Amino acid sequence: MSVKERIEDLRSELHHHNYLYYVEDSPEISDYEFDQKLKELEKLEEEHPEFSDENSPTVRVGGQVTKNFATVKHNERMYSLSNSYSKEDMEDWVKRIRRTIEEDILFTCELKYDGASINISYENGEFVRAVTRGDGFEGDDVSNNVRTIRSLPLKVDTKNLPEKFDVRGEIVLPFEGFSKLNAERVKQGLEPYANPRNTASGSLKLQDSSEVAQRPLECLIYGIQAENLSINSQYEVLSTLRNSNFNVPKEVKLCKSLNEVFEYIHYWDEHRHSLPFETDGVVIKVNNFTHQQELGHTSKSPRWAMAYKFKAEEAITILKEITYQVGRTGAITPVANLKPVQISGTTVKRASLHNADQIKKLDVREGDTVFVEKGGEIIPKITAVDFSQRDPNSTPTKYITHCPECKTELVKEEGEAVHFCPNASSCPPQVTGRIQHFISRKAMDIEGLGGETVALLVREGLINNYADLYTLKKEDVINLERMAEKSAQNLIKGIEKSKKQPFEKVLFALGIRYVGETVAKTIAKSLKNINEIVNAEKEQLEKIDEIGDRIAQSVVSFFKNDENLGLINRLKSYGLNFEIEESENKSNKLQGLKFVISGVFKNYERKELKFSIEQNGGKVTGSLSKNTDYLIAGDNMGPSKKEKAEKLNIPVIDETTYEHMIK
Repeated sequence: MSVKERIEDLRSELHHHNYLYYVEDSPEISDYEFDQKLKELEKLEEEHPEFSDENSPTVRVGGQVTKNFATVKHNERMYSLSNSYSKEDMEDWVKRIRRTIEEDILFTCELKYDGASINISYENGEFVRAVTRGDGFEGDDVSNNVRTIRSLPLKVDTKNLPEKFDVRGEIVLPFEGFSKLNAERVKQGLEPYANPRNTASGSLKLQDSSEVAQRPLECLIYGIQAENLSINSQYEVLSTLRNSNFNVPKEVKLCKSLNEVFEYIHYWDEHRHSLPFETDGVVIKVNNFTHQQELGHTSKSPRWAMAYKFKAEEAITILKEITYQVGRTGAITPVANLKPVQISGTTVKRASLHNADQIKKLDVREGDTVFVEKGGEIIPKITAVDFSQRDPNSTPTKYITHCPECKTELVKEEGEAVHFCPNASSCPPQVTGRIQHFISRKAMDIEGLGGETVALLVREGLINNYADLYTLKKEDVINLERMAEKSAQNLIKGIEKSKKQPFEKVLFALGIRYVGETVAKTIAKSLKNINEIVNAEKEQLEKIDEIGDRIAQSVVSFFKNDENLGLINRLKSYGLNFEIEESENKSNKLQGLKFVISGVFKNYERKELKFSIEQNGGKVTGSLSKNTDYLIAGDNMGPSKKEKAEKLNIPVIDETTYEHMIK
């Protein structure tokens, strides 16, 4: 078997197993076997770039950075749906349809997924582009981010589909993934996301696709747009798309009467909580496409479809007590402790009150009868107080003035909604939380050391900050609970190994408020070393892309703190990386220019060419767009890239021309 054939076989296998795992939930091979095949493919693609494919399963990990999302016009407008909230609304809708359609009418009923609408284009069975709904006429090109969604096929069997077509769908974040995402944010001292829908939508606009790849998004498909479509009905379209490996939920039902539609609505109003993702209603469509064409559209909505919205579930209960939690950054979160109540099929005992402003706005008090709703059906929230039930002797809630853990007086910075405990060095939750953040996978990634062990080390007085980790010896930890000879040895090895982590990870690990993984990379690449960052003025930081007033002020404040500087000096002495190595020959000759590389080159490996472009101020992207400045073409470049470049009027240059540009 040739290398090309092996690569194609692996891609086909991995596409198939992706579908079985993420759509059918019936994997045929283990995670280990899948990973081994993926690693083999990655190695072959790296060694043989002439066989590169932007829709290879290896692109699922992301890596492309999109600073400005191109605006793309939809081939067909994405209309919004009219809403109904009662049986009477639905009956009126069918009466209006009957004025035009006298024949028997079938209805396709689908769940209304609560996520971010998307239009995805395919040509010759291959993923081409993904565009957000936008204003319905045009949206943002988020192709790099959508490519990372594993339940979306990048290649499909077009036996029953046109050469060119668009599918319409919804990007959603299932409850399980959303809960894990929020648990990680809380652990890092960040506010949890409000609901899966907004989080899914926000994920599509992240600039680094590798971040999107880490979020367990799914793409649920509900329609198609194409010329010369041979399929005659909505139900048949969904069946065809499902058979072509698109993720079409199986809860779709073909109904012969309005009574059957009502049965479907009633069933899912009761059972929607068993679904793995958010749904806020049912979409009912006239099934026959000829009937749809006859009915047409209003200026905003199709006349042949209607969304029946479920009523948001709400419960009434008693607010027993307001308590306060301290995050790793010192942020204080007030928590409403409730008399247990059932909402959306689960028992709710606590709800977030967010901050002092929210408490004041609701005028919520201990002992109040309150209305509780599950925001996004996942995070309980208090929406209102039943003032008619209030004890006339109750007094307004007084927000705490001192930390509930260490009794330090709280501070509230100007323009901020959240109170903070400034005692970062000895407030127990902050001490433990900062070290747990420091060792986490995205930061120092210390093998053999978990959050529980950190808490134990702090409790036993063996460490008080993250710099103390590097003074630990095997004999210090071997007698700890559940710590044996080998685990103690692995812990010390993991700490030593972490000294090799790159500067951007070390910067992120320091736990500077508002400085996440991406922001840490941006600052590190811009200022190059810790001394430059320590001495940077707020105005200098604000000039860096994506660094606003709040982040800049937080960075300046962090490095004005003597305790933080002392920790950094200690970490330096232990050998951690506090600078990025630079090439001596760097220039700005390609500043602001975007390149796409394709083919095989005589004087460069692809990685070398990419590095050369970046060292001279340019940027390399994975796919052509109207924002691309040059396509650098080598031998064996695919014809589609050249055709697309010509269509977009992008100059195509060879490596010799490129070398003249940087001389």
